[in-house]
Amino acid sequence: MKVEKSVISQRGKIVVCPIEPVNLPEKVATYMEIDFDPLFLEPFSKTTIYLTFPIEIGVFVVAKKDIKPLDVFSFIPQKYSLYGPSNGGVISRWAYSPVYAAIPEVNPFECGVMQLTLHNTTREWVEVARALFEAYSMKIYYSDELVSMSAIMRILSSKTAETEFFKEPLVEGMKKAIEFYLGRDIPVVKHNGMMEWGLV
Repeated sequence: MKVEKSVISQRGKIVVCPIEPVNLPEKVATYMEIDFDPLFLEPFSKTTIYLTFPIEIGVFVVAKKDIKPLDVFSFIPQKYSLYGPSNGGVISRWAYSPVYAAIPEVNPFECGVMQLTLHNTTREWVEVARALFEAYSMKIYYSDELVSMSAIMRILSSKTAETEFFKEPLVEGMKKAIEFYLGRDIPVVKHNGMMEWGLV
């Protein structure tokens, strides 16, 4: 679908950047779930992995402190899933990712790279095969070669965890993306991406 819009401005500029991947179609999900091959974490351990996540691209006109969204698009299809029970779970943007030990090479127009620290705070071995993230808290950074986020997943029990994003780029010199989700006309309740219905 082709979209054309005319912008009349003396001081405004057009900004094209990656945004939280929960905007297409409109107002469907407030979370993103990434599934990956199972990992077994030893008690009280902390390890870092790299995952890929889907990209959506926002087009904005920016003038002084005012930011107006013009369009949102993506080069890949959207998939959604239900995390949790049918009578109380949450709809999430769904994606599968391989697990990487280092930053992988990806197409920055289709996928970003997430540095995820897995922190097992329990006294038991824990199996983990998915992570749930709240869109409100996402902090996206980008350059010409890479789109990234950094986060931690604190494992609280064999079935529960919480995720939180860091305000830092994966590579020095990356730009901070516009937080488009904050401007959506929907209620926001921030609670650090609590995972209450399982880690696998």
